[in-house]
Amino acid sequence: MRRPDARPLYVQVEAILNDRIVSGDWKSGQALPAEPELAAELGVSAGTLRRALARLEQRHLIERRQGRGTYVTQQTSEQALGQFFRVRNLAGRPVEPDTFITGVSTGPASEEEAARLRLRQGEAVHRIDRSRIFEGEPRIAERITLPAALFPGLSLPLAPAQLASEIYVHYRNAHGIIVVKSEENLSATAATEADAAVLNCPVGTPLLLIERVTFDAAGRVVELRVSRLDTRAHRYAVEIA
Repeated sequence: MRRPDARPLYVQVEAILNDRIVSGDWKSGQALPAEPELAAELGVSAGTLRRALARLEQRHLIERRQGRGTYVTQQTSEQALGQFFRVRNLAGRPVEPDTFITGVSTGPASEEEAARLRLRQGEAVHRIDRSRIFEGEPRIAERITLPAALFPGLSLPLAPAQLASEIYVHYRNAHGIIVVKSEENLSATAATEADAAVLNCPVGTPLLLIERVTFDAAGRVVELRVSRLDTRAHRYAVEIA
């Protein structure tokens, strides 16, 4: 294996394997070559390869199946919710949302959208408005903004229909976008008239504002998401280990 830079060798190996997954050389659910074969192909030790594989596993790009080998992760809606959805009820139990898309439009990025998505101002973006319902009540009003160039031909069902899978699974299956990481900022806000109409709450109701920027396996910013959570019956929970 050639050493193109000064990064540790296991990081370089991780990057090579990552690129194979991102490019589709190894598809969702596909088995990777056996470790001895892969280490020999790359010209690295078994220990170096295992360190690289461990990093990919931490990023949920691969999964190791005892006695069966290593596979590209085949993301499901349940996995996506477990990894990226942090809302709990007052008893601390996870909730499973019903999600309804209320609008999809395409237009030039605003200055803020362009900055968050690392686009030039005016580049085309898709905007998705949706509500998320827990236990029969609307609890989140959400705006998702996507770079249009990464999501050509975006097609999503509008309410009353629901998307068949979590939207991150849809990104992967329909557009080859593999979401691996999100960064969030949390703050307090008050329900506007538009929020109140979606969430069935009085104007001025305290809401949790969740601003999320999401990255794919290629390191690109692929999503800006702004969510407003009604916390009267739900909380946003984070584990700190």
